[in-house]
Amino acid sequence: MLFRGNKQFASVVGVVLGLLCAVEAAKVNKHKPWIDTTYHGIVTENDDKVLLDPPLIALDKDAPLRYAESFEVTFTKEGEICGFRIHGQNVPFEAVVLDKSTGEGVIRAKEKLDCELQKDHTFTIQAYDCGEGPDGANMKKSHKATVHIQVNDVNEYSPVFKDKSYKATVIEGKKYDSILKVEAVDADCSFQFSQICNYEIVTPDVPFTIDKEGYIKNTEKLNYSKERMYKLTVTAYDCGKNRASEDVLVKISIKPTCKPGWQGFNKRIEYEPGTGSLALFPSMHVETCDEPITSIQAIIELETNHIGKGCDRDTYSEKSLHKLCGASSGTVELLPAPSSSANWTVGLPTDNGHDSDQVFEFNGTQAVRVPEGVVSSSLKEPFTVSVWVRHGPGAHDKETILCNSDKTEMNRHHYSLYVHNCRLILLLRQDPTESENYKPAEFHWKLDQVCDKEWHHYVLNVDFPSVSLFVDGTTFEPFLVTEDYPLHSSKISTQLTIGACWQGGSARMSQFFRGNLAGLMIRSGKLENKKVIDCLYTCKEGLDVQLPEEVASAVKVEFNPNQSSLTVEGSDFEAFDKVMQHVSYLNSRQFPTPGIRHLRISTTFKCFNEEVCISVPEAEGYVMVLQPEEPKISLSGIDHFARGAAEFESPEGVTLFPELRIVSTITREVEAEAEATEGPEDDPTVQETVVSEEIMHNLDTCEVSALGDELDSEHESLDVDLGQVQQRGLEMTSSNLGLVITGVNTMANYEQVLHLIRYKNWHTEALFDRKFKLVCSELNGRYISNDFKVEVNVIHTANPMDHANNAMVQPQFINPVHHSSVDLSGHNLVNAHHASVVPSAATVVIVVCVSFLVFMIILGVFRIRAAHQRTMGDQENGKENEMDWDDSALTITVNPMETYEDQHSSEEEEEEEEESEDGEEEDDITSAESESSEDEEGAEPEDQQGASRQQQLEWDDSTLTY
Repeated sequence: MLFRGNKQFASVVGVVLGLLCAVEAAKVNKHKPWIDTTYHGIVTENDDKVLLDPPLIALDKDAPLRYAESFEVTFTKEGEICGFRIHGQNVPFEAVVLDKSTGEGVIRAKEKLDCELQKDHTFTIQAYDCGEGPDGANMKKSHKATVHIQVNDVNEYSPVFKDKSYKATVIEGKKYDSILKVEAVDADCSFQFSQICNYEIVTPDVPFTIDKEGYIKNTEKLNYSKERMYKLTVTAYDCGKNRASEDVLVKISIKPTCKPGWQGFNKRIEYEPGTGSLALFPSMHVETCDEPITSIQAIIELETNHIGKGCDRDTYSEKSLHKLCGASSGTVELLPAPSSSANWTVGLPTDNGHDSDQVFEFNGTQAVRVPEGVVSSSLKEPFTVSVWVRHGPGAHDKETILCNSDKTEMNRHHYSLYVHNCRLILLLRQDPTESENYKPAEFHWKLDQVCDKEWHHYVLNVDFPSVSLFVDGTTFEPFLVTEDYPLHSSKISTQLTIGACWQGGSARMSQFFRGNLAGLMIRSGKLENKKVIDCLYTCKEGLDVQLPEEVASAVKVEFNPNQSSLTVEGSDFEAFDKVMQHVSYLNSRQFPTPGIRHLRISTTFKCFNEEVCISVPEAEGYVMVLQPEEPKISLSGIDHFARGAAEFESPEGVTLFPELRIVSTITREVEAEAEATEGPEDDPTVQETVVSEEIMHNLDTCEVSALGDELDSEHESLDVDLGQVQQRGLEMTSSNLGLVITGVNTMANYEQVLHLIRYKNWHTEALFDRKFKLVCSELNGRYISNDFKVEVNVIHTANPMDHANNAMVQPQFINPVHHSSVDLSGHNLVNAHHASVVPSAATVVIVVCVSFLVFMIILGVFRIRAAHQRTMGDQENGKENEMDWDDSALTITVNPMETYEDQHSSEEEEEEEEESEDGEEEDDITSAESESSEDEEGAEPEDQQGASRQQQLEWDDSTLTY
């Protein structure tokens, strides 16, 4: 029995051990989970449940048995599916395991889905098991499966019309197949809910209908006298029967039957500077309505009176404009822009609203006196007076533009130009002669232009007794000339005034002018020719037309002098349309004045009897000249340097701007081009980038001024080769404030002239430095450069002297024969006499410094030796680096004023140092030890390159007090 019982027990133990072995074998995670390769899912927007086909189930061959015979076996996690992992960027889904043992899982949305934003989602999924043991070691992953999920739409959006309202115009008496089309859109993503299935006119009892495409047409002929405008309310429905969120208003205007006139006229035309001619009416045509018209006349007017002095012109100084137009020398500008050399207009109010166009205002209380010497006191020679005037109807008093009268004692007017009762009058009294006969003295012109409050250009050519007047380029003869006796002989000097006349007897101004003046010039010795006068008046903007060859003979075209008005006349309507379509606006200025230029078209239709048979209203519009890109003028170059005193005192002097560069740039905003892979074209993140482009244009002024004290003509000057200046068509004026170069010319020519400017100073004993400022401008100061400042330092030197003991004799400054142009970066050494010694205070300081230097060197030697002795015993332990001398608190000042007595001996010392350095390298001696050995031999302390740089050593005098 015992044997049999033992046998049964052994059998049971064997079974249990077998099961345990099976369980142990099952704990090994041998296989990867398996899932399908592709899944397709559907999810409704605003829901998170995804229906997958096939269902998401992961299988694993490592899954263990739950039971073995009658014994219950503890279930392990080998073969269980622990989770699913989704791969993809910004995937709005997650995978969740429902049952680890069966591997069943679901995919659901992590956030609210919107079909309108994204209809389809594609990503990959991967299953992974729970691994081995409690720590999940040797975890296995399945292959990656692709999941496609489609988001189903919900009809959540209503139709929206593309436009807030619709307008159309129809002619009465016609039945149209289609008048206009309204269109609505639906933001839903599906075809069913995003389509517009029906449109409906909500307004009842209207003679219109609308189809499913949105086309509106009339159901009967419309009558202008019955109704001039219909207002319809229209709505839309999508295919899900959602009505539009807002109905739209449709206005249909009824026009009477056809009337002749212009069609296709755009009222606003934008002009971009620098683009040349711009067609004003590219699609305009005339509608004659089959009327018996024989000819058409159209007058196109461009209104520019509010721009500058009547239109857009260059705003250079009047003197520069005369030169550009070909006027010869001898022109004197009486109303210049205020500057250091011409300051008598400083107190006058100016009109700065037209981009630096220099306009002066006279309100009846202001006048200016022109300094003596600007204009010759007598104008016996032929002369020209030109001026821009804007004057309106005023009082009956005389209003003086220009007057030359007695300065003291009497009130005689020698010559004057004034306005009286809308007449322009020139008074010219002759000087005493042998014959006391009557001579022409006053020349009168009665002109509408004098009192029309518009800008006009007046030029008077005086060749006594003949006087010619040009107004806006047109010649006018005087209607009245009065005579008078010549003036009596007198030694009284005269006073030239502008805006009033000086009364010498009462010492006051009278006959004040009320209006605006600009560009007042006097030119002696020569009369202005018609070509120059026309050039001065010609506008830089106006109308233009390029006639096609096939219509040149069929249409007549005429311009007014300043091309602000164009008349077109012809009988061929087709040719007439082509001419009108070629009418253009042109502004030749590089930087035009921005703003509006009004356009007006006056049209006349003539019938068979040559009479006006049809009335056409004027067509009005405007040209908008856009703001030009403003240039940034940059001056750059060497702004700080030093030169020897001898160079300042030489006949050539010192060049102030040897490497000056003038560059002008404009800044544009350019929209950055997004790459094709970065997203849709309407990406709101696309930003504009700013680019800078270099451009070329003229300059008209460059001014060099001395900073600090004014120039003292007794011992300093700014000079430039006048021949070189004139050769480039420029002019130069100088004063104690500086030097001014004027004239319209290229930046390159200004650069070349500025390179020639030299500063001279023939008394440099007390001069440390001199500072100058350069500023250039364009268009009479409209565009101004940066302030380019230059500082020049003076290097003072003395003659060298040899001494037996440099430490006992007062040192001298070394005369830098080979290094006179070294830049000292602002250190100014001043010596009142070239052959004198340094002042006694400086000598004491130098001696103290040398003594301190010797003491510090000796102290350094002892420290080096002590350190060397301490470190010799520790070399085996690798502490050689502790031998270096800590000189962080030591300052060694080298006296550059000591010269070597024998150049040859210094060369021998160099050779000895080189040999010593070779020995140091062989014996592995530190640099500190090398210095100590040199001190023991009595050599002067210096670095390895000291001998080769003797002449470059400079004395640091920053702590010295003179």
